[in-house]
Amino acid sequence: MRIHTGEKPLMCEQCGKRFSIKNKLQLHMRIHTREKPYTCDQCGKSFTQSVNFKTHMRIHTGEKPLMCEQCGKRFSIKNKLQLHMRVHTGEKPYACDQCGKSFTNRSSLELHMRIHTGQKPFMCDQCEKRFTYKQSLELHMRVHTGEKPFICDQCEKRFTYKPSLDHHMRVHTGEKPFMCDQCEKSFMDSSNHKRHMQIHTGEKPFNCEKCRKSFKQKIHLRLHMRIHTGEETFMCDQCGKSFMDSSKHKKHMRIHTGEKPYTCDQCGKSFTQSVHLKTHMRIHTGEKPFMCEQCQKRFSIKQSLKLHMRIHTGEKPFTCDQCGKTFYRASALKTHLTVHTKEKPHSCSVCGKSFSLLQSLKGHQKIHTGVREYMCFECDKTFISASHLKRHQIIHTG
Repeated sequence: MRIHTGEKPLMCEQCGKRFSIKNKLQLHMRIHTREKPYTCDQCGKSFTQSVNFKTHMRIHTGEKPLMCEQCGKRFSIKNKLQLHMRVHTGEKPYACDQCGKSFTNRSSLELHMRIHTGQKPFMCDQCEKRFTYKQSLELHMRVHTGEKPFICDQCEKRFTYKPSLDHHMRVHTGEKPFMCDQCEKSFMDSSNHKRHMQIHTGEKPFNCEKCRKSFKQKIHLRLHMRIHTGEETFMCDQCGKSFMDSSKHKKHMRIHTGEKPYTCDQCGKSFTQSVHLKTHMRIHTGEKPFMCEQCQKRFSIKQSLKLHMRIHTGEKPFTCDQCGKTFYRASALKTHLTVHTKEKPHSCSVCGKSFSLLQSLKGHQKIHTGVREYMCFECDKTFISASHLKRHQIIHTG
């Protein structure tokens, strides 16, 4: 009858809470005494009540007696089934009072609230950078540990994050999923596609609040803002070139100082930047990640592929202003111009003879050094140049 009358004659002497039956008081007392008489023989975890112990054992037995009638998914405890049912019903009872976004469970709402409060409870013990979510901290720690668990099965390059690997795989597959609907040009990533679209739309989404001038890219706006703020730029005292940050300025200075801190452990060649060393290493590894879609020829660097593509397109963007002849490369035009200028900038240090091409000078110098690196395999005779060897071989071939 106490259920109906609400009578609770039994009181806890520790906290004053009242109970209708003796059994409930005895269970409650374990909160104060910290008695946990039910112990799991698998992991040693203890519980105050037998029902909690029985539910816990399902972790070890794998028993999932509760089933969702909608999709057949099974659960070990009733609470998890109830939460799961919200997937089907669409119920989201926990709403953010800041932006109105709703969630299926309280924990998701609590995590979301950190966006509004700015709370970042997870701190890196290496650099003290803070994060909103534990998962974000775990991913960040790979920066310090150097862990790169995601490996490319084509070239064995390793990556810190899976999205980075997914993006890299497009180098091998040639996949370019982002296509411009104006000119049908395709791109490997959405950011390049978005920047390209501004060519057609004329969009300049980054606006200066001071003078209303607009820019296509955020970095251009940042540079422009220095006109108004008077913010110091990093300028090279050798050539006057300016940079947005000290790291780029530092890299640039190596051009003048000759510093090359990145050395190849295979051949000893040194480089000013780590990216140049990585590109160089492909000479030794034989890696050629860039493939021509027209003829399947592969290249170690992207620039070589771009130049090669001109063979297929017929593009010759470099024109001689003297005779109108066109060239695939700027270097070829530069070489050609010596025909008109009669310039011979390359001089032999031994006899003083001058040449318009560096390659011609190198060939000439072999006269003085006596180096004869081209050998006929028919008669073992050696020659200074490949052209001399070819002329000689006619004797054997007829």
